[in-house]
Amino acid sequence: MRKLIYAINVTLDGCCDHTSGIADDELLEYFTQLLGEADLFVYGRKTYELMVPYWPDVEKDQSASKADKDFARTFSSTKKIVFSRTLDSAEGNTRIVRTNLQDEILKLKQQPGKNIFTGGVDIPSQLIALGLVDEYYFVVQPILAGKGRRLLEDGSLAEKLKLKLVESKFFKSGCVALRYLKQ
Repeated sequence: MRKLIYAINVTLDGCCDHTSGIADDELLEYFTQLLGEADLFVYGRKTYELMVPYWPDVEKDQSASKADKDFARTFSSTKKIVFSRTLDSAEGNTRIVRTNLQDEILKLKQQPGKNIFTGGVDIPSQLIALGLVDEYYFVVQPILAGKGRRLLEDGSLAEKLKLKLVESKFFKSGCVALRYLKQ
């Protein structure tokens, strides 16, 4: 069975806003390697629209760093599903799904292939509440943002979820990557 993996940058005070973090080459290399272990990305409309057209444009940018280009290539070449009721169209190898999130993810997990990767806040919060996420990667940024979106802030988690720390990695920037498995 394929695993559903959730990865997110989060500040020390729990903010998941993409503008409140460090995006250096070392972190991009880390996420490129992580994304390379998946053959499908699952996003909601908001996260998809943050990623596209940004990363496809970086892939074409001759002045982009090697780390940026590697991440962009990995992102662009991987199939994507966007759960949205409002998105009219999507680029390239992206499919828009308007059906039941739980049913679709359960079906995808049964199909052959590599891991399924998800990011953002809204769709992952729903997937966590449904008990469908198998692994969690939190990259903790050495920043206090003071404001911004937070995971599960709507209180949708019915009961406490216990995770097991299985790996940690420290970066020169002061970020710490933590990998957890669902228990």
